[in-house]
Amino acid sequence: MLKSKKLEQQQALLDNASSYDEWREAAEVYDVMSGESRWRQTEQTLLYDHTQIRQRLDKLRNYRAKKDNAGLLFTLNEGVHGNMGGMGKTALYTRSKLGTKHLIEDYVNEIAESLQDIASLSDAEVSFEEKYDFFHRASLCYGRSALMLSGGGSLGHFHIGVLKALMEQDLVPSVLSGASAGSVVSAIFGTRTKPQMLEFLRPENLVTEAKEEASWFNRMFHGETSQIDVRDVEQMVVRLIPDLTFQEAFELTGYNINISVAPAELHQTSRLLNAITSPNVFIRKAVMASCAIPGVFPAVMLEAKNIRGERQPYLPTRKWVDGSFSDDLPAKRLARLYGVNHYIGSLINPIVMFTNEDALESGGIGDMARKLGHKSISVWIRGMDNMAQKYGKNWPRVKLFTNMAQSVFLQNYQADVAIFPDFKNFNMRKIISQLTVDELMVLVRQGEQATWRKMDMIRTCSQISKVLDEILLRYDDKELHRLSRRKQLA
Repeated sequence: MLKSKKLEQQQALLDNASSYDEWREAAEVYDVMSGESRWRQTEQTLLYDHTQIRQRLDKLRNYRAKKDNAGLLFTLNEGVHGNMGGMGKTALYTRSKLGTKHLIEDYVNEIAESLQDIASLSDAEVSFEEKYDFFHRASLCYGRSALMLSGGGSLGHFHIGVLKALMEQDLVPSVLSGASAGSVVSAIFGTRTKPQMLEFLRPENLVTEAKEEASWFNRMFHGETSQIDVRDVEQMVVRLIPDLTFQEAFELTGYNINISVAPAELHQTSRLLNAITSPNVFIRKAVMASCAIPGVFPAVMLEAKNIRGERQPYLPTRKWVDGSFSDDLPAKRLARLYGVNHYIGSLINPIVMFTNEDALESGGIGDMARKLGHKSISVWIRGMDNMAQKYGKNWPRVKLFTNMAQSVFLQNYQADVAIFPDFKNFNMRKIISQLTVDELMVLVRQGEQATWRKMDMIRTCSQISKVLDEILLRYDDKELHRLSRRKQLA
């Protein structure tokens, strides 16, 4: 009983922490008090193949100690996998407040340091071609992480807290996606250099920004009309997002931002806009489209920069609406475009309460979600859509609505690392309504705190891919320089 009381007091310190360092210090004490620190030190568990991980760790350490570069490279060539021996299982990261088994963390650190050792070898020791080939294969094999920011109306400030926490630990993945409210935040981040973004995230600047947002919400939702003046939305986008194309933003920041948009007409497909699929599209218009809630905002026609640098319509016969209606979390497309196989999700879309057990536990309407069940709702909506498509020949709006409703509920709302707001204490009626400055800042802090709880999992699971990306960036630059020299000599 006394231990339980002390744990509750320690949990209160965690909940009230004002910085990650403060939170981490309290978490270390909590793990000692709860006994989870001993669990981390003990290698054995049925959750993963600890014998295999121990053997590989000892082998890597031995090769590095003897400076046996050939043996080290051969061992790394046997496989650099994020789930080696099952070490990537989520269950291994849910017991302790801080991280997972020390054996897993030591192994990941050893792999990262081994990769750096190989990268630092001279071309005389291991040829550039062999190293270049190895790192490309290792990156392809290991994959990379992506941060997906879902839609969720006025809960969007939660995303800002998530990004702030990750930036402070230098853990923002190079691939980001955003839909609806998430598109705004991903565009804010993806169009600013690191110093500019750090300036944007300073507490006093966030308060100033929250005041602007509260004023904007007040204007937007003032009166009884349901049709919001799109000029207010445009002014907000212009104020927050520089007028860049996706390609220009990538060249400025090095981050691959992706924005989901849904078609405004039947029989069209959704799009994921980025520097690969639509390099010349203007990000502002993509954000406007991704935020165009049907029945609230008008559908948006995209714009792009032509070869002469002039602005012109992009797919002029098509208009687009809220991206969360079709591809809130575009995991499959990110996998195909960037080799992503590890997903961090900032999930503010209330739909996740019907699809994710962790969100259900913290949801104020969790009981209703459990009773209804995601499958039951999906079956009912699918049936309504089938009837509308079959018998609603003269009701195109009804057909479009049921089609979108089916798309919303049949999406996959899962992520390897899922970060949720406090649904239980948030009034869902405010999801598309006015919020005060204090409420917006509370959402930012919630985003930070929720990310602190997952920080060590994110660090461990993304460390190797981050090292590989940094090495490949250097090697790709070197390869371009080599090719340029060859052309000059030729």
